[in-house]
Amino acid sequence: MEITILSAQGLKNTSFTIFSSRIRPFVTITTYPPATTSGDKHCHVYRTRVDDHGGVNPTWGDKFHVPTDCNAFFANRYACIYLQLYTKTLISGQTLLGWCQIPVNDIGFPPAGSVRNLSYRLRARDGSRGHGVVNLAIKLEPVVPDTSLDACHVIGIPLICQNRLGVNCEEESRLRNEREVSPTYGLNLTNR
Repeated sequence: MEITILSAQGLKNTSFTIFSSRIRPFVTITTYPPATTSGDKHCHVYRTRVDDHGGVNPTWGDKFHVPTDCNAFFANRYACIYLQLYTKTLISGQTLLGWCQIPVNDIGFPPAGSVRNLSYRLRARDGSRGHGVVNLAIKLEPVVPDTSLDACHVIGIPLICQNRLGVNCEEESRLRNEREVSPTYGLNLTNR
C-alpha cells in the first residue's frame, strides 16, 4: 500500500512557550496502535520530513510504501492506519498536536493502482475534537505473485505444469500414488 501524506490545515500550537512559538510539524504513521509501537521490533513507524515553512498549513507530499498482508489487514474490520501529527520543539523534542485513525473500511477495495484521497479531522490527546485536518492519498499496489515455491500449486485441473526442479507435476503425483500403501493390508492401492 502506498500512502502519501499530502498536507494539513488549521493546526494550532497547543504548547505555546517563549522558546517555541512557531509550528514545525511532521507526521508519523503505522499500522499498529501507538501504545504498542515502542517495544515491538516488527512494527515500523514511518515519518515525514519536518515542514519548517508551512506553519499552521503545512505541506509534505511524502510517500511511504507500507507493507501489509492484504488478506489479514483488509479482513480485520478493526484494522486501522494510525496517524499522529507532532511539532518539533527545541526543548522537549516533539509535542503531539493531534492524531487520527484511518479505518480499513474507509480505504475499501479500490482497484490496484487507483488513488483514494482522504481527509480526517485531528483529535486531541484525550480523544476530543482537536484543531486541524490532515489530507492523505492511499493507493493499493498490485500484488506480485510469489514464484519462489518449490512445489507446483495449481487450482483446478492442470494440463501440464512443472515445479522449480523441472519435474512434471503429473508424473510426480503418479509416482507418489504408486508409493502409497494401504495401512491395513500393506497393498499398493493404485494397482487394483
